Amino acid sequence: MTPELITFILLASIAVASGLGMLFSRNAVYSAIYLIINFITVAVFYLLLGGAFIAVSQVAVYAGAIMVLFLFVIMLLGAEKLGRSGDTLPWQRPLAIILGLGLVAETLYILFFQAGELVALKDLPEGFGSPSSVGSVLFQEYLLPFEVTSILLLVAMIGAIILTRQEKKNAGR
Repeated sequence: MTPELITFILLASIAVASGLGMLFSRNAVYSAIYLIINFITVAVFYLLLGGAFIAVSQVAVYAGAIMVLFLFVIMLLGAEKLGRSGDTLPWQRPLAIILGLGLVAETLYILFFQAGELVALKDLPEGFGSPSSVGSVLFQEYLLPFEVTSILLLVAMIGAIILTRQEKKNAGR
């Protein structure tokens, strides 16, 4: 086994374990912390692939800013503890099991029957993942989706504020 493969297996194990911890945690704050661990693991994957700027952006934006926002909303709404399993709809659990088994079957099919057809990584072009290349692609080729996303996030923030204010007004009565 090569050191790269050992590193990949170790990081993949951490990513899968933190993802499962996030899904099965009954406390929303612990779920957010598991998600931070997963984001940091993904950033290390980016580092191994040669995308240092993308890795730093992953940590700063997702593990930093977005998760602080998530934790702030969790604490603001008092949703630290998730609801009991009886609060779910009756069709959710069977659908989740079916979809999970489908994902496992698809993964096993790809690993055992399509493994020889997977494309190997090619050499990356010069400057791949650098701030200038990411910025030029983002603001030249994807300017409209970038602006639409910013407006969508603004509307979501305003909606969360309005919903929170409505609940506080109703709770005061």
